Amino acid sequence: MPETPPSILSARNHPAVPVVPRCWTFPPEPGSVSRARRAVVDALSPDCCPEVRDDLALVVSELVTNAIRYGAEPDHAELVELVLWPVDGCYWLAVSDPGEGLPHRAPPSAEATGGRGLPLVDALTVTRAIVPRPVRGKSVVVGLRLRAGA
Repeated sequence: MPETPPSILSARNHPAVPVVPRCWTFPPEPGSVSRARRAVVDALSPDCCPEVRDDLALVVSELVTNAIRYGAEPDHAELVELVLWPVDGCYWLAVSDPGEGLPHRAPPSAEATGGRGLPLVDALTVTRAIVPRPVRGKSVVVGLRLRAGA
């Protein structure tokens, strides 16, 4: 019988190993929105409640769309990065782009055809923060409860 490699041995007498975040990168093009949404939904636990799955898919769509539209330049080799990890009763999602601009917070007019994405994200999540990246750009980080109504 082959010996078990040290990397997969039991963590007995050691602190619990946290869940390793899932990470993806996407080119700054419209087709990346659906690919990002599918990647996140496919990464969710099979027992994830349907409402959380739907809410997270919508949040991913909004944040990746904003990152592509306002934070990345299609002519450059810069990518939009997406990180998902469950901890402390939430799914945490970070969407990063190389742009320096911050999301607009002004409410849209009744006639506007856009501008409702971040208020929608705020309604579905328990927190949202914009975190500057060390070299360039920013990450929009949100937390969404693991269970709907919790």
